[in-house]
Amino acid sequence: MIYLDGNSLGPLTSGAKQRAMDVVNTQWGQDLITSWNKHQWIELPARVGAKVADIIGAAADEVICCDSTSVNLFKLLSAALKLRPNRTRIVSEKGNFPTDLYMAQGLRALLGEHIELHLVEREDILASLDNDVAVVMLTQVDFRSGHMLDIQQVSEACHQVGALTLWDLAHSAGAVPLSLSEWNVDFAVGCGYKYLNGGPGAPAFAYVAKRLQSDIQQPLSGWMGHANPFAFAVDYTPAAGINSLLCGTPAVLSMSVLDAALDVFAGLHMADIRDKSLLLSEHFLQWVDEDPACSALQLISPRAPEQRGSQLAYRHPQAYALCQALIADGVVADFRAPDILRLGLAPLYLRFSDLWRAKTVLADILTKHTYLDAKFQQRQKVT
Repeated sequence: MIYLDGNSLGPLTSGAKQRAMDVVNTQWGQDLITSWNKHQWIELPARVGAKVADIIGAAADEVICCDSTSVNLFKLLSAALKLRPNRTRIVSEKGNFPTDLYMAQGLRALLGEHIELHLVEREDILASLDNDVAVVMLTQVDFRSGHMLDIQQVSEACHQVGALTLWDLAHSAGAVPLSLSEWNVDFAVGCGYKYLNGGPGAPAFAYVAKRLQSDIQQPLSGWMGHANPFAFAVDYTPAAGINSLLCGTPAVLSMSVLDAALDVFAGLHMADIRDKSLLLSEHFLQWVDEDPACSALQLISPRAPEQRGSQLAYRHPQAYALCQALIADGVVADFRAPDILRLGLAPLYLRFSDLWRAKTVLADILTKHTYLDAKFQQRQKVT
């Protein structure tokens, strides 16, 4: 199999597989509840957060692993609004990933009509900034096209009008170099199951700049976010620092797997990973451009390499069927409605020969119109 879908679900690493077996058979199977101390289950959110911090250019005590991306968005969006009580506007872009917009809509419904969710086109983000904006919530790498925003530039513009920034790094972490602390980013979230290879449903991470940690108040005051959870006090006192973002009991099985999966990044530099990513994408672009069989594909990813993440996206009227035909031929890509064929280029395991074969298979399917077969036209529940 040639796997071009690591931007949706990273593959199983050997270390993650071994850890899963150890957690099930030994830590849970034999040591049971003693594992909270014996195997440091209680430390997992901070330990995994520190590994992620190394990948996204943050300090170890600025990142925590917990919950899902959606839940962390809710927590940090709430905290940001509370830090700007006299401002009423959340700015995001119309093409943002739906869960980001849904969480903002849900929070607005909870807080009342005075909170406004203002959606703009990507090119109008900076022009939309004014003194009514409390927080700007954006995704760095667009999940459809792979277009990449300049985090530093946008964050600086937001701060000039007193607005806070909340970045979704789901398609960035583990694929492109990030320097959140250096860029003065306020808040960020991301998932663990894409380029970080943490497995289906892997827990997410949340970043809060050190300078804001003593001021934030997140709304989900669960017992693991308490300053002393095992005192079982009646009243809630938040933990100091990034630990205040914790809520319920850590998902030990999945967080342990993510912990092991992140070890493949140890000793690597994100700049080197990015270099290979760009080489992979530039070669594939050239091969597709030079093959007449691929002329029906319309590139929607930016041509300029510095403007895109680690993926390529093409429009085709039969993109879904084309994707299914590729999968049947051993090349796993993915589809995004309504007509986008998306190819994730995960540099840690993809070879240039893999991409050459993928292009060859793609051209053959387009030439023979194999995708028109009825079996490739049937939509499954997960597309």
